[in-house]
Amino acid sequence: MKFWKKLTHQQLQDRINQALLENVDFSKDTSLGYPASKLDEKVFYSDAPFLKDAPSLKTFVANPNHIGCHTYGTSEKAFKGTQEIEREVLDILATDVFKGEPNAFDGYIAPGGTEANIQAMWIFRNFFQNNLNAKNSEIAILASSDTHYSIPKGSNLLGIDLLSIPVIFENRKIDVTALENIIITAKEAGKKYFIVIANMATTMFGSVDNPTVYTDILEKHDLSYKLHIDGAYGGFVYPFSNRNSTINFSNPKISSITIDAHKMLQAPYGTGVFLCRKGLIENVLTKEAEYVEGMDLTLCGSRSGANAIAVYMILMTYGPYGWIEKIKVLLMRTEWFCNALDKLNIQYFREENMNIVTIRSEYIKPEIAAQFDLVPEQHNDQNKWYKVVIMDHVEIDNLMQLIDALKK
Repeated sequence: MKFWKKLTHQQLQDRINQALLENVDFSKDTSLGYPASKLDEKVFYSDAPFLKDAPSLKTFVANPNHIGCHTYGTSEKAFKGTQEIEREVLDILATDVFKGEPNAFDGYIAPGGTEANIQAMWIFRNFFQNNLNAKNSEIAILASSDTHYSIPKGSNLLGIDLLSIPVIFENRKIDVTALENIIITAKEAGKKYFIVIANMATTMFGSVDNPTVYTDILEKHDLSYKLHIDGAYGGFVYPFSNRNSTINFSNPKISSITIDAHKMLQAPYGTGVFLCRKGLIENVLTKEAEYVEGMDLTLCGSRSGANAIAVYMILMTYGPYGWIEKIKVLLMRTEWFCNALDKLNIQYFREENMNIVTIRSEYIKPEIAAQFDLVPEQHNDQNKWYKVVIMDHVEIDNLMQLIDALKK
């Protein structure tokens, strides 16, 4: 590990306090030009005694604005202290988790995986336009039918077609024959440039796509593409449960990755991560944002620096080996649950190395689904699956209650 280490609570507190000292202090500094301030003291009391031992809450009250991208060019100097912590978080994720080279990436803490996925598609659309004179009508998105809804949302916003690839019902793998036929048809219809979205754990099934399936066929037909990995759910699980995975920046064909810290990492909601290789993010530079130092390369613009601090604290509290242990515990619980389902001859899907188990709906009565808050694939009478997600709060005792209900 080049950047990721375990820190004590005191070390974390000292590091974050130092970062806040390097930021503008709206209660003391003469800062007349910013349309910003700390949180309103009539509602958020900045001198509350408990804040001195709660650096993440202290940062929340201080209200740093991390507008822009702090891995590219310059940034607003008023918040340089906490911006540096955001860069440290991105170093850990791009280099230690996703096996990139140091200083070879750009990115930011986004307000969730949906924005991070759309950010990737926006960058790649503009890349094709800026470098290959592509027209919108010549660009297409390729993604499996299990892909997250942020992808059709991005397709709609960006005005580029989405080609949905069927998956095999039982194992959720991409239908390779269908994929090639769709690509051939798209090429004949004038599509020349492809934005590929491969999943590192789909939201419903936890299924992991093999990106090579896409790239082999596109290269066979001599087509240009950019490959994005949607690891919003699996990004904090799969790299640790499958240490031999090449779905990371060690694969030169992968250009960008999305991760959500508000899922497995248990950061506050509204905390995603976008990472991409150097030489790409400048395709979405908003030159009109001239009042922002360094201008802006993100979809959201202003965003809370407190989210970056939360991710930093979680990563540094566990350290790499503590996090691996946590994932192993969740996988052990998942194995227990799958073994119990096997004994009942209940059919389900589970991606190896993931902690989601999706059960065929014919084995789940509506009252059981309601009792245990099982999430359906579809909220209608056509639903064929219910999923169980083994998160940190889901212990074997909880799973045993569901198994007992299924027995009855």
